[in-house]
Amino acid sequence: MGVFAQQKQNFDLKSSISRGAEVYTAYCVSCHMDNGEGLQDFYPPVAKSDYLMADKNRSIQQILYGVSGEITVNGKKYNLEMSGFDLTDHEVSDVLNYIRNSFGNKGTAVTPAEVKVLRKK
Repeated sequence: MGVFAQQKQNFDLKSSISRGAEVYTAYCVSCHMDNGEGLQDFYPPVAKSDYLMADKNRSIQQILYGVSGEITVNGKKYNLEMSGFDLTDHEVSDVLNYIRNSFGNKGTAVTPAEVKVLRKK
């Protein structure tokens, strides 16, 4: 069994989601709103988001390093600037697990080990 598979077996997704709600409130809610629907024409939704769910690694990197330029979320174009956040690997994992399993999304776990690997790149 690979390292990631072994870590995922020991990973408590439910607890991570719970902790991630607090990180979301502290860092994300001002733009993406309480309901995850964003602010029309300005901030894209994370609720039922095809963009978010399409690429877990991209989401990790965008939390760490930010994103700028045009993206398409649920068929709508957004031209945005989001700065990266100074979060620990666990906090990035937790907030993504919360977002990826709330607001109508259902995603696989993001582990701190996955964040750590992408932080090095």
